[in-house]
Amino acid sequence: MTLWINLSYFGLRLRCENPTPTPRMFLLLTALQILAVALAQSQGNENKIIGGYTCTRNSQPWQAALLTGPSRRFLCGGVLLSDQWAITAAHCARPTLRVALGKHNLRGWEATQQVLRVVRQVRHPQYNSRTNENDLMLLRLERPLRLGRAVQPIATASSCASPETPCLVSGWGTISSPTKVSAGLPWSHHCWHGLCRGPPRREGLLSG
Repeated sequence: MTLWINLSYFGLRLRCENPTPTPRMFLLLTALQILAVALAQSQGNENKIIGGYTCTRNSQPWQAALLTGPSRRFLCGGVLLSDQWAITAAHCARPTLRVALGKHNLRGWEATQQVLRVVRQVRHPQYNSRTNENDLMLLRLERPLRLGRAVQPIATASSCASPETPCLVSGWGTISSPTKVSAGLPWSHHCWHGLCRGPPRREGLLSG
């Protein structure tokens, strides 16, 4: 299994290889663990972090929320890579997107929030909408964000994590089932239970 993004023209070059893939091993996003903290979530299928807990406010300052439509409806999760680039799932592409950072509660205004328009959507060149392979997309924001305690890019790793390495997964979803979507930002350490297990062909899929 190989997952890579060659985006050196705007300063990102990410690559990960696993020479001995198994059906139970699943990359959440990139080999640099960029998406160990984000679950792409579709509206209407939001029970993503069952058994998780509500995050401490601003403890995940790289967590992004993708908003769509005139009502700015929550669409997907994402992760901030730099002050002007975020990453999410390719299946979240829409004609008009905004990205919200510094958010904890999606149901109200917060003093720490910054909401910017997406001016460029860059899907993985080998994204397959039928199989969801290489389900990755970069988002360029209309201007640089103001970085601070509540808004920070994620720190990237220098190598791939070993299979079944405990990791933290966060995103707006429910923490029990059945229930409606949680307002606060939940998280879980249990990505090695089920969340990281996927069909063998789902290479490069942003797990949701």
